[in-house]
This record gives sequence, C-alpha cells and structure tokens, in this order.
Amino acid sequence: MTEQAGPRTVTIRDVARLAGVSTSTVSRVLDDRHPPSTSPSAERVRAAAAELGYRPDAYASGLRRQHTGTVGVLVPRLSDTVMAVFFEEVARACARQAGFAMVATTEDRPEAEKATVETLLRQRVDGLILTTARLEDPVAAQLRAQGVPHVLALRTDHISPSATGDDELGGYLATRHLLDLGHRNIALVAGPSYASTAVARQAGYRRAMTEAGIHEVDHLVHESTFGMDSGETVARAILADPDRPTAIFAVNDNTAIGVLAAAQAAGLSVPEDLSVVGYNDIPVSARLPVALTTVRVPFDQIAANAVELLTQQRTGALGEPRRVVTPTLIPRQSTARPPATGIARGRRKPQERPGRMPT
Repeated sequence: MTEQAGPRTVTIRDVARLAGVSTSTVSRVLDDRHPPSTSPSAERVRAAAAELGYRPDAYASGLRRQHTGTVGVLVPRLSDTVMAVFFEEVARACARQAGFAMVATTEDRPEAEKATVETLLRQRVDGLILTTARLEDPVAAQLRAQGVPHVLALRTDHISPSATGDDELGGYLATRHLLDLGHRNIALVAGPSYASTAVARQAGYRRAMTEAGIHEVDHLVHESTFGMDSGETVARAILADPDRPTAIFAVNDNTAIGVLAAAQAAGLSVPEDLSVVGYNDIPVSARLPVALTTVRVPFDQIAANAVELLTQQRTGALGEPRRVVTPTLIPRQSTARPPATGIARGRRKPQERPGRMPT
C-alpha cells in the first residue's frame, strides 16, 4: 500500500506572501540572531508565521550560512565497524581539502534523524553526508526542498546526490561464487527492506540464482537487521530446517558473524558443512578463526566521492549526481564445495569440527 503524502512544508515564501513582504524581510525578522523588531511589517511576519505554523529551523539557516570548511556526517551508530571506518575515510577526505568532519548518530531511528540533522546544521556545517537514508526518506526530501547541500552515502533514496558501492553487483558476485563452488541450496540473510543496500544485494542474489536456473528462491530469503544478533537468530531458524542450505550469503559481515555463531551452536563445521559469505570486508573478517569470504567495499573511494559531490553542490558545479564504485569478491576459508551427495549432514561432536568458532 502506498503511504499518503504528509502535509506540505511551509516555507518563508508562504509567510512572505501572507504578510505582504519580501522573503528577505521574513528571513531577517525570524532570524533569532538579529535583535527583535517591533515594526508593523515584523509584526505581520510573526503573525503570518504563527497562522501558517511556520517554524524557523536549521534547514532554512543552512541557506544563509557562509563557508566554514566543516562537514556533518550522520551515521546510525559508531559501534558498527562499517560506519566507524567510513567516517574515518570522510575525515581524511575532508582533511585533504583543509576541512573538518564532525559526526552524529541516530541509532538508525527515523524519528531521531531530523533532530540530529538540525543539530548538525546549527553547528554551521557547510553540508551533510548521510549514511542513514531510507527508501522514500522524508528527511532527504526536506533537505532537497530547503536547498541544503547534502549527499547520501553507502545507502541512497535514488533521488538525492549519492555516493555508493554497486550493491547489486556485489550481491551477484557473492552468490555467483557459491554457485561456482557447486552450491544450489543457498539461503540469504537479507537485511532490512528499508535500506537500498539490502534491497540491491538481494537483487544481485536473485539475478545470480536465476541465471543458474534456480527461480523459486522466496523461501530462501530471510529478512534481518544489520546486526550480529539478528544474523544469529535468523541463521538458527534457517539451520533448523530439515532441508537446511549448504551455503548462506549474509547481507553484511556482522550478520555473517552471527551466522557463524549459529553454525557453531548447531554443531556444524564451516566450511565443511556450511559455506558462509559476508559483505563489506571489515577488518575482523580476515582475522576470524575461519577467515570470512566477503565482498570488499572501497570505503575510501565512496568517502572521497561524497566529499567531492558536497563541494560541487556548495560551489554550484554539480555534475553527475550519483557516484557508484565497484566492489570486489575476497575468497577466504569460510567457503568450499558443498558436502558430497549421500554424506550425512548431521551434528558433529565439538572435537570433530576443526574450523569451529571459539566459545
């Protein structure tokens, strides 16, 4: 079902029209940095603003802000390694232009995003880089309406300027790797449907499976969050199925680590009983007891693209509004050919699992 559009945002043009003054007068009267005026026109402006429900906010002030060399970066949480790594890359990209990046978190809660954006804009940042975008994101829509320079990074809403990886290709590469090893019963821990990254990686998975002649995959796709706990919970259910898969592609490395934990709990050896592929290639992936096969995302390139797109908006030189970089499959120890036909795939005793995760 399509959601009903919310009420139209009241702008300073609406206030100016009702008060019978110019937009610059409205901007000056409602700017709390200026001494309050008691002139008749100022009174009309305040009355019009109250009648229309207009509230001056950080979005509008962004249009009047002078260059400060500071970029605001919005992330769901810094405890997520991907977000921490990406912010560090943005900070480096800003430093190369003698700029500075500051970060704020939202815990991936939409209701917190608008307030966090306003807080960053009150710090007089030149623009915003948001990794929190959801499909049909109202915050991105409001930023566009107010003309605030911003770039969506890692995720996109397919409208605002964005810097991302080719997630559809990455999902395809991960699944193709498992198919090339001989797997056919491949489950997907798919991530949340509101995130473009998860949607695109699932599309890549489905394309690879279709090319292999496997058309019925809905029963193999399991929605999750991006966290380890969710990956483990979903994988426990997947592995409890009597016709459990021989391989799992997880939407990111965190959920893949959760899958590894679930495999250990089920008494399965990785990769002898179950192959696992993650996504992002966070630093820990190569250092796990069973090194994780994953898809490497060039976060440094995405960060550089995001900063460049933001600079182009500020200077009025915006070219191609969407930058997409290519991911790379990194095969490691967590994937192998599936168990031979006819060999029982049951529980093993812990001492019989040479590649099991530590307790």
